[in-house]
Amino acid sequence: MENMHLKLKIWRQGGKFSKKGEFVTYELDNVSEHMSFLEMLDVLNEKLIAQREEPVAFEHDCREGICGTCSMVINGHPHGPNSGTTTCQLHMRFFRDGDTVTVEPFRAKSFPVIKDLVVDRAAFDRIIQAGGFVSVNTGQAQDANAIPVSKESATASFDAAACIGCGACVAACPNASAMLFVSAKVSHLALLPQGKVEAKRRALAMVKQMDLEGFGNCSNVTACEAECPKEISVENIARLNREYISAAFAYDEKEEKGGGAG
Repeated sequence: MENMHLKLKIWRQGGKFSKKGEFVTYELDNVSEHMSFLEMLDVLNEKLIAQREEPVAFEHDCREGICGTCSMVINGHPHGPNSGTTTCQLHMRFFRDGDTVTVEPFRAKSFPVIKDLVVDRAAFDRIIQAGGFVSVNTGQAQDANAIPVSKESATASFDAAACIGCGACVAACPNASAMLFVSAKVSHLALLPQGKVEAKRRALAMVKQMDLEGFGNCSNVTACEAECPKEISVENIARLNREYISAAFAYDEKEEKGGGAG
């Protein structure tokens, strides 16, 4: 296949561009089908710099589908049109010569735009800080087989742990809900013996912080699962609801008995 010519409509915001943002159209020739989408943006930025124009700001780190920072909406899909694929894993062979490609940041109140395609996803960090961890005393690690874990629980926990916190679920949801992200983090720990000790406190604290961050409610559209690059299942959302309701009842009973909610 010969190199392609593409028309890129890219959202520009911040810097010399309007604070409200706008789409700016660029023409790019000699796009190889072997390039990744981020490499194509690198080529565009090299061209802009050579023309003494401001390059497009976008996030990236590992470029191996692990870190989740290369988050952008491509032709209406978070991370692009391919399922189970991060933006850095998307290759230009999936586009055609003469295509118009629209690129914009994730759209959510809780993900304010910093510049161009870069958004502030610190809300996810604060949700994790609220309870997405296991508190343990330091000391010698136990043998790997000291705590038995069923294969079913281990597999489900591993699948939930695949979440890279990219925020595609929020960008895909019409309500900008973070339920898939939170449920994956809660499930990952709640399914393991080490995480069960703090399961109730964790579910309450993380859901509370999620609400404080301004994310919307889940209405079971399941667009989050469809667009998730790691294909996290919405079954985790059902598990989170069970964990949360169970924790809420348990703490209510403590308060009725005078035990407090600590």
